[in-house]
Amino acid sequence: MKILFILSILLLAGCASTQGLSVFSFSNAEMQSLLTQQLPQMSQKVSVMGLPVQLNVNDLNVDIGPDNRDVISLGVDSGAEINAFSFKYPVRLLLQIEGSPVYDSEKKAVFLRNLNLLDSSIEAGGYKGNLNVLNREVMDLINAFLAVNPVYELDMNNPQIALMSKFPLDMQVVEGAIRLVPRF
Repeated sequence: MKILFILSILLLAGCASTQGLSVFSFSNAEMQSLLTQQLPQMSQKVSVMGLPVQLNVNDLNVDIGPDNRDVISLGVDSGAEINAFSFKYPVRLLLQIEGSPVYDSEKKAVFLRNLNLLDSSIEAGGYKGNLNVLNREVMDLINAFLAVNPVYELDMNNPQIALMSKFPLDMQVVEGAIRLVPRF
């Protein structure tokens, strides 16, 4: 009985000592900054309808928890250059996608999974509309990139975050931020 009492006191003391670490959060701006640094890595050559296409992601906008849903919405401004008949045709693709954030405790990072295309538009040579084939190629590129690249990594050089990451963490999505909370 004494051992149970002592263990209870130690557990309560441990919980009390982590009160300063109870919540770590990061915002739309912090996630957007990290993703913007990774944009050069998202360039890729693909083939669409047998034509070589160079895809580049030029800009991203991040919206965490829109309408208080557990998703992250990304606005993707991408460009493509289609090479056909010795000519290069520039194409601009605007995509709105969203996915579910998932915290990976081993990698100490948040990944985006289950991506869905919400809206798309294309601008090419005076044409504005939708070209589903090219959208699929861009979505494949983004899915492949986000499968291995997190949308946010914990800063393990920060002693408080390094200590907090040693505990099991729950992730909460709120409008404009993601919170990581130690699970006790």
